[in-house]
Amino acid sequence: MNTTTHRLPAPAKLNLFLHVTGRRADGYHLLESVFVLIDFADFVTLTVRNDSVIAREQDIPGVSEDADLTLRAARLLQEATGTPLGVTLKVDKRIPLGGGLGGGSSDAATVLLALNRLWGTRLPRHELSALALRLGADVPFFLGGTAAFVSGVGEILRPVSLPPMWIALAMPPVSVSTAEVFSAPDLTRSTASETIAAFTKDHGRNDLEPVVAARYPEVAAALAALRQATPTARMSGSGASVFGIFDDAGEAEAALRRLPPDIPGRLTRTISRHPLVAWAFR
Repeated sequence: MNTTTHRLPAPAKLNLFLHVTGRRADGYHLLESVFVLIDFADFVTLTVRNDSVIAREQDIPGVSEDADLTLRAARLLQEATGTPLGVTLKVDKRIPLGGGLGGGSSDAATVLLALNRLWGTRLPRHELSALALRLGADVPFFLGGTAAFVSGVGEILRPVSLPPMWIALAMPPVSVSTAEVFSAPDLTRSTASETIAAFTKDHGRNDLEPVVAARYPEVAAALAALRQATPTARMSGSGASVFGIFDDAGEAEAALRRLPPDIPGRLTRTISRHPLVAWAFR
């Protein structure tokens, strides 16, 4: 058996804002957002096999094999390319589940990026992105490699250039169901569409935030704490994580000290490039 092993990062993302602009006839919501990568990551270990088996080395608490996006990503690429190779996967899970930070999507993207090179399948980026969209609306973003203005159901990506930002990240110990949030009757679904030109780092809001904060007091508490330091603190994605943007690390650290003792926080910052993309498509 081929035992080539690589341990590779799967960085988290933040939604600097998230507007729900409508809903399609098929039920999918239309969104506008800016996604940025941060230097907080899961790590995926991949051991290439020559027996076509795709397996995971250990269970992930709260994630069944059927729901495991890393396994689904590997199987999808194998099916699309007909490769005879397989892989054993292990995820060092650091990004919280249901935290609105795209951890599962990023893990899947790392598997696609890595195996496309390690298996020698060499799909071009647009074909790999089409596979990624079948796994989830957020997955293609992580193949793009940079911050992006996102629209449609999450599949339309336009790169944007942003200055580095220090982030005070609060991670309330709750897991928020994205499906539950988007099905809530009190969700705003009619925010006016905007253009990239209107965007600034303090722009907009998260339309999902009132729904989540009303149902999860831990999220409301994290928002209240960070807003003592910056009024533009907001939730990422469908929650539960909350963040504030600062010009320097000291200000962000001071904001984190305002969090209640039962809400974990960490200092992080944005990164301009996904650490794998250049390697994967080299």
